[in-house]
Amino acid sequence: QVQLVESGGGLAQAGESLTLSCAASGRSTYGVAWFRQAPGKEREFVAAINWNGRSTTYSDSVKGRFKISRGTGDTPVYLEMGRLKAEDTAVYYCAENLRALIEAKTSSNEYPYWGQGTQVTVSS
Repeated sequence: QVQLVESGGGLAQAGESLTLSCAASGRSTYGVAWFRQAPGKEREFVAAINWNGRSTTYSDSVKGRFKISRGTGDTPVYLEMGRLKAEDTAVYYCAENLRALIEAKTSSNEYPYWGQGTQVTVSS
């Protein structure tokens, strides 16, 4: 059973930073993406990284403010969120595809395994 655990959510002021992490119990992750869903809105893609960290991609809304990264071995995948805005408020989900792909994928259809989500609230 694939289990992903997100952590690092919380409350921040606009302009501040938060870092989320996504880990799989006892193993390294493959391709990982972050999605988010705000109240009353559809889930949207945020950022993705492939299995070896050589490919990353971002939504236009977070490009230049957020950074997705991974270490080696069993280290988590991180989403560093900078210059936060009130519109970044959402539940953030990490998802994994268990595939060693060259490119990071942006579609939720590419990710069959999902974490439980972590709330990020940004006050203006």
